[in-house]
Amino acid sequence: MPGMTMTEKILAKHAGRSHVDPGENIWVDVDVLMTHDVCGPGTIGIFYEKFGKNAKVWDPMKVVVIPDHYIFTADEKCHRNVQILRDFVREQGLKYYYDPEFVKNEPGMPNPYKDPTKTNYKGVCHKALPEEGHVRPGEIMLGTDSHTCTAGAFGMFASGVGNTDAAFTLGTGKTWLKVPPTMKFMFHGQIPPYLTAKDLILAVIGEIGVDGATYRSMYFAGDGVSSLTLEDRMTLTNMAIEAGGKNGVCDVDEKTLKYVRARSNVPTWDVVKDDAGAKYIYEHEWDLATMEPMVAKPHSPDNKDTARNCSDVKVDRAYIGSCTGGKITDMIMAASILKGNKVKVRTFVVPGSTEVHADMKKLNLRGVEKGPNEKSIEDILVDAGCLVGPSGCAACLGGPADTFGRLQSTETCISTTNRNFPGRMGSKSAAVYLASPLTVAASALTGHVTDPREFVSEPIETGMAGVM
Repeated sequence: MPGMTMTEKILAKHAGRSHVDPGENIWVDVDVLMTHDVCGPGTIGIFYEKFGKNAKVWDPMKVVVIPDHYIFTADEKCHRNVQILRDFVREQGLKYYYDPEFVKNEPGMPNPYKDPTKTNYKGVCHKALPEEGHVRPGEIMLGTDSHTCTAGAFGMFASGVGNTDAAFTLGTGKTWLKVPPTMKFMFHGQIPPYLTAKDLILAVIGEIGVDGATYRSMYFAGDGVSSLTLEDRMTLTNMAIEAGGKNGVCDVDEKTLKYVRARSNVPTWDVVKDDAGAKYIYEHEWDLATMEPMVAKPHSPDNKDTARNCSDVKVDRAYIGSCTGGKITDMIMAASILKGNKVKVRTFVVPGSTEVHADMKKLNLRGVEKGPNEKSIEDILVDAGCLVGPSGCAACLGGPADTFGRLQSTETCISTTNRNFPGRMGSKSAAVYLASPLTVAASALTGHVTDPREFVSEPIETGMAGVM
């Protein structure tokens, strides 16, 4: 019997099978189902329609509800969506609900939290899920958001689903999946100081195209991936969907285990590895020593180029945030370049979670608690002229017109977000260049797309930030 990949082994176990092959259709048990304020109301409506008005979810301990998308807006429909979630959580007795208590379901813009450590609100679901202990190696997570694949960085099968599939899982705890074949992306060498995982994943997507991994598992491997921080690996798996991937996954190592042991609300889990004889439908290798800082030019994540080749492109907006680029290590990367300098273009910073925001206030540039005479990461960003907003999805997906950082006209923006389709960050007339936090910060200082090697030559220390 041939060996199996990580994804195949996880699916086999959850199907009660000793072996599965790519292309097989199987029923699997789901460990965690997540929904949020955009897709939650629709999922809830289908759940009650199909299972009955008195239906109960299959397991109230395995459903996680995280409002995050349209929070800081005066749009009353967005407020109503949050209220629908509250009503459902109360009716179902769900434990894991992270409420933006400052959203009062009344006219006007909600007042943001004053202290990120004193709110039930958590920010972007994909960052909050691991922070709150909902991700573990060897498990299956589904979410009503395409970037649910982010959690694959922890050695689990994580994938986005539609409202109907999510409603079925709400009622049964199961889903019907076709086993995806696995593509293997191998990175050799140690990550250089001027690169981040964003450069790696833009190189991958540029190589295979936005449909190159359609309904396939994307496995990121090699000593290059091992050299990444755990948060940076989340950037790799996060953007698997930008290549059409069913899921993204990384190997489990001690970095993974330390984090999960410290956070998990379940005491045991299984670490899964590829078998020696595992079969891959596609393989590609990169040498990190020869890779350059990358960008994705408008209007597609696979429209790759090097930052150096795009140095003649003027930008009038920079954006640092999202589930892809709003983690604490992303903030340290950007602040390390911006320290002591002033941005030349409007630069918006949105923490990926309230925990990230709290860390921005208490940590220094080395990723450790700041001393009494030291500046915090947030201090450095504000001193550089950045506008720092509350945690959330914000302008990553456009949102209502009053969304913080939203593109409103013909701006050219360089951004750490994950998609640059027309209208994704607001205006359909705007142009978005996707890049790493290093490249975005460097470009904010110069006013044009800038290779971060102009500012970075030594490794950037991140300490314990994002580690535990």
